[in-house]
Amino acid sequence: MEGQNKRLAVLVGCNYPNTPNELHGCINDVLTMRDVLVKRFGFDSTNIELLTDAPGSSSSVMPTGANIKLALARMIDRAQAGDVLYFHYSGHGTRIPSKKKGHPFGQEEAIVPCDFNLITDLDFRQLVNHLPKGATLTILSDSCHSGGLIDKEKEQIGPSSMVEKNATLEISYSPKSIPFESILQHLSSLTKINTSDIGTHLLEYFGSEASLKFRLPFFDGDLSEPLRADEGVLLSGCQADETSADMNPNKAGGKAYGAFSNAVQIVLKDNPGRLSNKDVVVEARKILKTQRFVQHPCLYCSDENANATFLCQGEFGVLNI
Repeated sequence: MEGQNKRLAVLVGCNYPNTPNELHGCINDVLTMRDVLVKRFGFDSTNIELLTDAPGSSSSVMPTGANIKLALARMIDRAQAGDVLYFHYSGHGTRIPSKKKGHPFGQEEAIVPCDFNLITDLDFRQLVNHLPKGATLTILSDSCHSGGLIDKEKEQIGPSSMVEKNATLEISYSPKSIPFESILQHLSSLTKINTSDIGTHLLEYFGSEASLKFRLPFFDGDLSEPLRADEGVLLSGCQADETSADMNPNKAGGKAYGAFSNAVQIVLKDNPGRLSNKDVVVEARKILKTQRFVQHPCLYCSDENANATFLCQGEFGVLNI
């Protein structure tokens, strides 16, 4: 019945201020997306949880690994059949060595919360596995190495063989990536343990708040398998072996932003009608190509969801604005 279905969102922007890993546009990305969700997609602002590391943020809303996972768990727990859930992450990503034989690139994907308590592709698989039947969870990750961030989700738009070169732009940009070695060095300074096993450091420092991947490192059974043709949808800012750009305009008064987040927002602005998940990714790719970036957004989801309307625009009594 119209009006009964909920629209819930968790938006995370990590700029890592005053650190060697500082970015500039990530908080802007999620603030802009919050407005888009309310004005275009019918989200109630009270159903949107925002976590950023802006100066002055309280510890309860800082985008630590534990806080992000708690916010996502709360959203999943509230969900019922027919609900539309959305997670937007803008910040650093990384890759960690894979213990699975034959894994593409020999590495697995993770996002890097402000406290370096990594959230991995297995964590996102578990979130999707816990979705109530009939609810959808769309994840937009504007981060490096974000392709495949939901473990075992079907690739719809994936690695491209196109080779492009960056043109000289009037903006500076930084890759949204922290190398594995840098993360390992940072965690080693916290734990004072001499080992190259990142799981040891994360478990020592974060304990039960560490990723499931490190708490159950040798488990590769039903825990990580999709329970069915699931309702997870991933729009990634780039392929697993690529980086995503954080744009910091040089012009006075210019606004910093993530290249992929900005491209998606341009697509939505230029196309007020319904767009499928596939449409959003294809059009965002075109925009980034025009801007001369070696960055290819990807789409991972079921065949049905590839052609489903992005965030169910126009459904459940939500008006197209």
